[in-house]
Amino acid sequence: MSQPMTPAAVHKQYDEGMTAFRRQLNDGGARVAFARESDAFMRECACGVWRADQGLTPLHVEYYNAIYTKGSPVPTVLYWELGSNIQNYPGFVLPNFFRRLVQADLENGTRSSRRFVDTFTLMLLLFAAVDGKVSEAEAGFVNSCADSLSRFCDQAGVEGGKTPLDVNDFVARKTDGEPIRTGRPEDEASSPSPAPASGPEAGDEPAPQPEETLEELLAQLDELCGLEKVKKDVKSLINLVKVRKMRQEHDLPVPPMSLHLVFMGNPGTGKTTVARLLAKLYHAIGVLSKGQLIEVDRSGLVAGFVGQTALKTQEAVNKALGGVLFIDEAYALANQENANDFGREAIEVILKAMEDHRDDLIVIVAGYTDLMGNFIHSNPGLESRFNKYFYFQDYDGPQLAEIFRSMCKKNGYTMDEATDRAAAEAFQVMYDRRDENFGNARDVRNVFENAIARQADRVAAMEDPGKDDLMAFTIADLDLEADEKAEG
Repeated sequence: MSQPMTPAAVHKQYDEGMTAFRRQLNDGGARVAFARESDAFMRECACGVWRADQGLTPLHVEYYNAIYTKGSPVPTVLYWELGSNIQNYPGFVLPNFFRRLVQADLENGTRSSRRFVDTFTLMLLLFAAVDGKVSEAEAGFVNSCADSLSRFCDQAGVEGGKTPLDVNDFVARKTDGEPIRTGRPEDEASSPSPAPASGPEAGDEPAPQPEETLEELLAQLDELCGLEKVKKDVKSLINLVKVRKMRQEHDLPVPPMSLHLVFMGNPGTGKTTVARLLAKLYHAIGVLSKGQLIEVDRSGLVAGFVGQTALKTQEAVNKALGGVLFIDEAYALANQENANDFGREAIEVILKAMEDHRDDLIVIVAGYTDLMGNFIHSNPGLESRFNKYFYFQDYDGPQLAEIFRSMCKKNGYTMDEATDRAAAEAFQVMYDRRDENFGNARDVRNVFENAIARQADRVAAMEDPGKDDLMAFTIADLDLEADEKAEG
């Protein structure tokens, strides 16, 4: 296996490749669209590559955050956020800027869209090589995406043909169980770092990964910090559903039961995490056919024109079929002050979908406790379908400290006893002083990100920092009082 590139090298190669392509664009509109949209598109595709191969490490996070060009905002995604992005990758969607490239090619007789397919393919291979090799599943995904772009060029009538670049040249082939390099020797210096295995034909689907068992999912639930009442409620609900399934299998009567849920609590209390686990648990016991979680809020359901909200909401429902539709801040859909608000149209579409797909769709609505009560009572259909409520309490001081330790461990940071003790005391103070703006785990994440920035400034000033220096947080790095003043 080849050694993976450093995140700095990845960023340099990505920035140079994307900048060079952008500078070649003569069409001003295409150039602006590319500069504005390409980074987000490439990050989304990176999630697709990594989903094809499974497995997530801190290095994946660093590669993801390295995907930006000069002048663009630098991503600051953390480990669990990237895991969520990968899990919820919606599939390849042709980007708008590529359509603009094709239009410019047709108007000007150029082939910029064809060249972009080459750039795109190399960038995806760069992301695939995060672990030092490009797997068959990753190569299949890259081929499939590149083929989609090429087909669009073909259908539009752009001059030229499919790129001669062969993704399989970068795939690790196995001999006696050992991966070997198969790229052409002259490509070693310029190819995206890879070590790679006999690739599938273009368009092959990635091999399915083993699904998590019920026991594994329940173990993940137990590992969550705090949430004791929620964990108990989830396990009780799963037991209830399991027994219902067994009764059905024995032709015994089963009373009507709604599996749709209301999650009530403040931000940062783990509602989305539990919803994702519930989707998988329902799938594991045979209630849902797929077990995916589709997360939306008002902006993901409501459009600004008459008739468009129904289409937008139905699209979200279609993505969620076989799994869970999780609507965060659902109370925003029920605008009591405006009877003509489009949120009501979204609610009606969701209620109809809950009825039409009662056997393969579960809806979870979430938000602040008081506001969610008003939301449920705003529509008789909501009251009849949502009769199970899970309450997510705020994390206390020790739990906030434990969440911080978990973030440090997952991302390769350490604390000595004095720093750990200072952090625990500071989080207790944070809990004791909490107000209506208290963000629970989100506030902990802010502290963690600020600590990373301070630690980076401190370590960068060292003459020759070692591995321990790169990992260690000090009390000064945690400076929670400064964070609190900044937030205030």
